[in-house]
Amino acid sequence: MASRSRTKSAPPARWKTVLKWLFGLGLGAALLGLLALVIAVYTARASLPSFDELKSSPNGQMIRVHAADGTVIVSLGPSYGEWIRYRDIPPVMRDAMIAVEDRRFRSHIGVDPIGVARGIQVSLERKRRVAGVSTITQQLARNVFLSSSRSYGRKVREGILALALERKFTKDQILELYLNKAYFGGGAYGIDAASRRFFAHAATSLSTSEAAIIAGLVKAPSNYSPTADADAAVERGRVVLRLMQQQGVPAAMGVDEADVQAVKLAPEPLRNSVRYFTDWALPQLEMLIDETVEPIDVWTTLDLSMQRAADEAIRANAPSGAQGALVALDRGGEVRAMVGGKDYVSSIYNRATQATRQPGSAFKLFVYLAALEAGHKPDDQVVDEPVTIEGWSPRNSSRRFSGSIDLRTAFAYSLNTIAAKLGLEVGFSTVADMARRFGITTPINTHPSMVLGTSDVRLLDMTRAFASISQKGVAVTPYGITRVTANNQVIYNHEVDTSRVLVAPYVAAGITDLLQTAVNTGSANAAQIGRPTAGKTGTTTSNKDGWFLGFSSGLTTGVWMGRDDARTVPGLQGGTAPARAFASFMRRAVASRPVEQFETEVTLPEWQLEPDEESYYGEPDNGVFVDADGNPVEQVPEQPRAAEQEEPREQDEAPPPDDEPQLDQEFIDRVTGRTPPRVTVSPIRQPPGVRDFGRTPPERPLARDQDVRPNQ
Repeated sequence: MASRSRTKSAPPARWKTVLKWLFGLGLGAALLGLLALVIAVYTARASLPSFDELKSSPNGQMIRVHAADGTVIVSLGPSYGEWIRYRDIPPVMRDAMIAVEDRRFRSHIGVDPIGVARGIQVSLERKRRVAGVSTITQQLARNVFLSSSRSYGRKVREGILALALERKFTKDQILELYLNKAYFGGGAYGIDAASRRFFAHAATSLSTSEAAIIAGLVKAPSNYSPTADADAAVERGRVVLRLMQQQGVPAAMGVDEADVQAVKLAPEPLRNSVRYFTDWALPQLEMLIDETVEPIDVWTTLDLSMQRAADEAIRANAPSGAQGALVALDRGGEVRAMVGGKDYVSSIYNRATQATRQPGSAFKLFVYLAALEAGHKPDDQVVDEPVTIEGWSPRNSSRRFSGSIDLRTAFAYSLNTIAAKLGLEVGFSTVADMARRFGITTPINTHPSMVLGTSDVRLLDMTRAFASISQKGVAVTPYGITRVTANNQVIYNHEVDTSRVLVAPYVAAGITDLLQTAVNTGSANAAQIGRPTAGKTGTTTSNKDGWFLGFSSGLTTGVWMGRDDARTVPGLQGGTAPARAFASFMRRAVASRPVEQFETEVTLPEWQLEPDEESYYGEPDNGVFVDADGNPVEQVPEQPRAAEQEEPREQDEAPPPDDEPQLDQEFIDRVTGRTPPRVTVSPIRQPPGVRDFGRTPPERPLARDQDVRPNQ
């Protein structure tokens, strides 16, 4: 019996041995694991950056774009506000974040075992993974050092880094880092960026309700961000407020949930015309600076007051159904204003830099430049007569020929025949080379009809050409970025190059004479701004495009108007809406600049006509349709739609009188007061509004300011 009893008691003894062995093994493994954890934590601690290094290493690159006066006009990429030190962070903000994200923050060692256990329990009950068990320290470790991938390996590294952070930094330092680096949605990193983004003020003046809303964004910034769902953000703020009150946060006790509901959120910034400029300028950074991940500040040439004036000028003057664009260049090529369309939100297509359209007689700038460089002078006599060039016979819109006239008069009346003869004389390839010399980057054909502006061009290029004339023939290169800084260090600085001379000063002076004459005649009065101004209009076939380009007081502005589908715009001519937009913008843009006289004498034809209609009583330059070879094509002009049939005439489009004068040299001399008229039995009848100055003796010509509005 005794031996049987001993046999029965043996197994329990063996189980005790096994259990003791397993316990010892587990304890040893735990000690080894603890030792490994301690080694890992202190190894991680040794490799952690210093507090100052962590402060200066934002996540991702931010680009802040400044206007000429330093105002931030666009922020791209993640947005960072001012770094707020712990003692300057409102206590209610600190309490709100701890209440909603980590109520035991002050007591745990970086990882909260109670929170982890609760998370595991909830996940088992709901049979799915539950987020939200990470402490503030763990979130900081993930935000700064790890990716957002959800894996157990990443969770282990997160825990080790959290323990290391707690060993290296104080609780206050950890909370300061977290509040300045956490993502709050809407591109805002840190409480200051979030406060400025959502409430339009610094985080140092956050109210309890605002702090509750910001604290509530961390859980799901994409869902709760006011930029995504303002109501959801406010509702989440009310939840945070209740948590603060449950945990006894003093600042939350006297606050009602209705106070959170009453918080005023900052309005969403409008995507205005400034974006046309930034969309053009910022891609140039790839060529200007080396690749960097540091936040950078881009300082630009944009003048916000001029930009507003340009935007308003285009919106107010572009015809219904048509688009408009404007570019303004300063002396050194600084882009002071750029409008690529009526509304950036509805169309981001930049018509100032991307669209290519026919310039009409504005292109004659290059024809006359080539002629002046070849030796012609504004007073040179030329003969307006029928001409045929390679089967192409240009005609003046008046359908008449003037005989012997000077270049100034031909330019003022924009006679197509004279432009064609000049092109033939100097060579059409020479005209094309002149255009390329002055910055035209689009292809230019060399068919005879090219003198009438049949090659497509960009508004920015044409404005650049006129700007180079305003600088007496010195090349002007448009630019929008003046300097780029990173960490307050200049990494790029623009230098203006004034070494390239395109034409001799006398050539620039001659063309300025012609351009100033054009602005001061006829319905081009719409472009006058009360100070010396030079410029040229352009109108294309069937009124599809209207241009005005000119300069005054060191500022050059180009305006284009037309439809994107290139259909007719009734009443659109260079001297109407584009000229009015030019004047509306320029009056405001140069108001604070001193009046500058041109270094050339202006000779005004007294016959007040808009030179680009064309000659007098005329139509657009390209009234003759031409094929790809420059030969005339008989074509019926596009008819306006029924709704456009009754489009009223513009005020400066009065129909010609029944008795049209013959445009010959006698008439030109008489209306310009250059020679006395011949004595005839039946004098030529003058059109309305034109005085006969032929009786003025040549030695005492009529003063210009008697019939032409003087430039103040």
